[in-house]
Amino acid sequence: MPLDDTEIKSLIEAQGKAFDAFKASHEEEIKELKKGVSDPVLQDRLTKIEKSLDGAVEAKAAIEAAIKAERKEREDLELRLARGGGDKSGDMAKEMKSFNLSLGAAGGKGQVDDKGYDAYKSAFTNFLRKDARLLSGEEVKAMSVGSDPDGGYLVTPDVSGRIVKKVYETSPIRQIASVTTISSDALEGLEDNDEAGYEWQSETQTPADTTTPQLGKWRIPVEQLGAMPKITQKLLDDAAVDVEAWLADKVGAKIGRVENTAFVTGNGVGKPRGFTDYTTAADSGAGVTWGSIGYVKSGASADFAASNPADKIFDLVGLVKEAYLQNSRFVTRRSVITKIRKFKETTTNAYLWQPGLQAGAPESLLGYPITRAEDIPTLAADSLSLWFGDFMAAYQIVDRLGVRVLRDPYTVKPYVLFYTTKRVGGGVVNFEAIKAMLFNS
Repeated sequence: MPLDDTEIKSLIEAQGKAFDAFKASHEEEIKELKKGVSDPVLQDRLTKIEKSLDGAVEAKAAIEAAIKAERKEREDLELRLARGGGDKSGDMAKEMKSFNLSLGAAGGKGQVDDKGYDAYKSAFTNFLRKDARLLSGEEVKAMSVGSDPDGGYLVTPDVSGRIVKKVYETSPIRQIASVTTISSDALEGLEDNDEAGYEWQSETQTPADTTTPQLGKWRIPVEQLGAMPKITQKLLDDAAVDVEAWLADKVGAKIGRVENTAFVTGNGVGKPRGFTDYTTAADSGAGVTWGSIGYVKSGASADFAASNPADKIFDLVGLVKEAYLQNSRFVTRRSVITKIRKFKETTTNAYLWQPGLQAGAPESLLGYPITRAEDIPTLAADSLSLWFGDFMAAYQIVDRLGVRVLRDPYTVKPYVLFYTTKRVGGGVVNFEAIKAMLFNS
């Protein structure tokens, strides 16, 4: 059944009702606390309301993503039909170009034409269903361009595209960071964080030498990431099973989860380096040494300050330069949002956290969108559990062209394993664009 906006409207209404109930219960809780009492029934009700509110927020985001994906697929189909009764020649040309690029990146055996690519696609599908030794001579010949006998075969671009789509859907860091695809083993760039010298000069004054700005360099290598889903040979023999779609779904879901963790907490050793792994330093607003990320303290160990806790969130926003604010957002985990949800602005008494009560509008804090990432450290003494800034400017994700799959029917009989590998890297390239909150006094 096609998705439509009806479910979104229903969730927005449920979200609004839950938020109203939350505010009423929280006000009641404040009155009880002022009297020096704590009603367990009220606390239980508030906890249930907050779970309901979290559920509505997450469900709304998931359905909006599904609607967006479905509309994109429909638009692509309509475009192909408009080009001439479903003619896919344009799409095929793009696929073939991507495949040849992948061949070059993987050290393949030259370029293929449209007939060669069609033959490879057909042979690849048969390879997924049966052992390579059972392929015909023509199929083996067709696949040889993208094959290393021990390294697996290159995944066709249409399947690779479905894997990437799944990764984007499951990994929120990819949605907020900068993503670049390369064909080498690393992405390099220049750091221009110095200024040229200058001086005021009179009309007849001889110019003096001024300082020359210094350029640094950053480098993000790509590391190998693997997933190994399994399926029975009996199911593979069933022609009704779309094994390519199955592979894309399983691999994409797994890679998305693993990547997301690495982009947040990875140590950079054989994996991307997460933004929480870098050196941090106390930031008073003047900035910190390049290579470190500035932080502001929350005012209490493993918690927000007992008095005026929201003030520190304003301080955190204040650390980020004006140039980055337009594209800035908060990144944190659900438990931190639960605490922040009760904070109010001291002069207007308005809640700082707001649900997205319009289609396409995310939940927000101080007017900035929030990205939920459960890989952010749990609240604890000295934890960096709340982040803010322009992650598109700060964090760079690097994908290397090409995905490989190696079929293993022997290790876990009666299952067939599909060892699928891709190469990806990540790291901070702009240290002043993001800031963190250190939960300590």
